[in-house]
Amino acid sequence: MLKRLKRINAVQMLTRFVFWLVAKLPVNERLVMFESYSGKQYSCNPRAIYEYMREQKMDYTLIWSVKKQHERLFEENGVRYVRRLSLQWFLLMARAKFWVINSRMPNWVPKPVHTVYVQTWHGTPLKKLVADMTDVKMPGVTKQAYVKHFHAESSHWDYLISPNRYSSDIFRRAFQFKKEMLETGYPRNDVLTTKSHPDAIAALKKKFAISTDKKVFLYAPTWRDDEHAGPGAYTFQLQIDLDTFRETYGARAVLLVKLHSFISEKLDLSSYNDCVKDVSTYYDINELYLVSDMLITDYSSVFFDYANLGRPIIFFTYDLERYRDEVRGFYFSLEEEAPGPIVRTTEALLAAIGRFEEEGLGLYEDAYTRFQEKFCALEDGQATKRVVERVFPYKGAE
Repeated sequence: MLKRLKRINAVQMLTRFVFWLVAKLPVNERLVMFESYSGKQYSCNPRAIYEYMREQKMDYTLIWSVKKQHERLFEENGVRYVRRLSLQWFLLMARAKFWVINSRMPNWVPKPVHTVYVQTWHGTPLKKLVADMTDVKMPGVTKQAYVKHFHAESSHWDYLISPNRYSSDIFRRAFQFKKEMLETGYPRNDVLTTKSHPDAIAALKKKFAISTDKKVFLYAPTWRDDEHAGPGAYTFQLQIDLDTFRETYGARAVLLVKLHSFISEKLDLSSYNDCVKDVSTYYDINELYLVSDMLITDYSSVFFDYANLGRPIIFFTYDLERYRDEVRGFYFSLEEEAPGPIVRTTEALLAAIGRFEEEGLGLYEDAYTRFQEKFCALEDGQATKRVVERVFPYKGAE
């Protein structure tokens, strides 16, 4: 094991040197490199920025960084890409004027002095982040090492996008970010304003092969830091009783299950094809938001985004005390500020769904309004435009 680690370190040191050397070549002032979730997705804020720049015919070369096993998606969407960590990738990344990325880069990849690094990040935090965390439960890393490596990365960011003032204050402290905060709202949420209409939703139901007369419930839980099969291999145990769901709602609703991208195992839902669909590998969660009548989640940041739609949210938090007190820690009391009911069992979940179907937001209307005012005030469909106009000097092709 020691010999293997030494070999890995030697390769990383050599790679770092080669990257530094290539960065001495002439800068490509019009090259923008995009990456989402370490090259695994065509999604999130980088996608929104990329598509806006492409639609506006801005005078830039736009290329995505993609892991080998995820290339097909980019080919299907006609998106120009380069294989992540390939020789061509190093040549492009080292000479690019701009990086637009929503998660961390490997610590052994140095940012060139000439590169403008736009860190978009990927969510409003309920869970404590980096320096604010009491402990780190992720396998193979101590809190000290995690914070050290993260702050080394965040020191390279030139811009950091924030969805609201609440997040800006946390990002500054937890990430030790000292450069320009773009408090613009999240680019990825623009479509929740611009495409939230009946025709678009009907088209999405057709795309997902869901009958127009069926309700759609989206279940999107987060990952648990301490539930894993080793470093980078997180597991998840589905706690919703699907037999009970089918008995109650199977004839008139569909449950879409979207697991976190960190979770490596696949769910076997083949016995429930009539009423449950695993959409964990689907790349555009915004389409899942738009097609859903209701969100079921736990501690995931998805509920901050979904609240832009003004639709019901249920918090299925069967492990609330353990997760809050032992695993991660929260920035605010979910019980006091949640814009929807907190439930712990399948029976309570189904009862909450029934109440929302009968009453709409009902008792949670005031809490929902306060939540939107605090976390969603900047989400007006123009966040991408604000980011692009601040960061990119060349507005269009000549």
